[in-house]
Amino acid sequence: MTGQPRRIWGRARGAVLLAAIATAIGASAQPAAAASSKACQGSGFALVSLPTEATVLSGEKVRRTVPAASLGERFLVKGKYVEFTVVADTFAVEDWTLTGAASPRDITGGRRTEVFAEKTPDHRGLSLTSPTISVRLDREKIEITRTGPGLKMKIQSKDCAQGGIFQMEPERDDLTATRIKHVLAAEAFYFDNPRFGERVDQVLNGVTVNPRVNFGNEYSSDFVGRDSPQVADRVDQGCANAFGSHCGGESLWDVASGGRMGQVMGEDAVEVAPPSTECTENCQAQNQVRGRFAVLGFPFPVPLDVRLTPRVPPGPIA
Repeated sequence: MTGQPRRIWGRARGAVLLAAIATAIGASAQPAAAASSKACQGSGFALVSLPTEATVLSGEKVRRTVPAASLGERFLVKGKYVEFTVVADTFAVEDWTLTGAASPRDITGGRRTEVFAEKTPDHRGLSLTSPTISVRLDREKIEITRTGPGLKMKIQSKDCAQGGIFQMEPERDDLTATRIKHVLAAEAFYFDNPRFGERVDQVLNGVTVNPRVNFGNEYSSDFVGRDSPQVADRVDQGCANAFGSHCGGESLWDVASGGRMGQVMGEDAVEVAPPSTECTENCQAQNQVRGRFAVLGFPFPVPLDVRLTPRVPPGPIA
């Protein structure tokens, strides 16, 4: 980010705790190579208007603005491996899905797999109203940005079978945090990864092991992911359990102006990696550490006793 966004972050960062982000690879405790370009073979995004399903923009090297009206109230970001719907006036994301397209790095077993039902920011009365939406397409990458009075939202994604492949970045002129709600798809669940729990406080390749919440599902032995917060705090939703009130089907985050909420899929989600840098300018959705750290993997099927419960909070959050 440049200009105003940089000034916003400079004033806000002292007020917000830096959350840990882990990215990378694995099913063992050995160093491994980061997710390779094989995860993105033949990829590329298109913007598709809804409900007309007309392609508005595609291409490998594109930087332009498109009329918001041409995309409709909701529009589809459609790739070979990744698809999701964007609500135009909030940049909420719905039906974030791995398509199951054939890939040497596939984690779905070739099955179309909805991962998140929604990722919804609460703008507290503000909305995105600019007549155009800025779009950058760069082979497997997409970046879309829209503004409104006192508000700016950016979404970045990679069209890959796994890796660090999504992030949402809110900015507010009043410098306050944006609360973002993540709701997993019905067949996915958060769990306390026992491969990390049994090695807490050990030092592997120079990094101390901490407890790890991942998400998985019932039917794909390679399917695993992780919420990836940067300059964000998880909100206690009252789902009392051994992992500190993290619910089993949703999570809630307060994200600083200039911070982000990302998503890491596959082997990158189960690596013992150090905390993320304080990135608030030109942050990339992949944010990988290139295989320098130990990977612990996860058990499949995920044991019932490490799946977080209850699935949803018992009552409204104050």
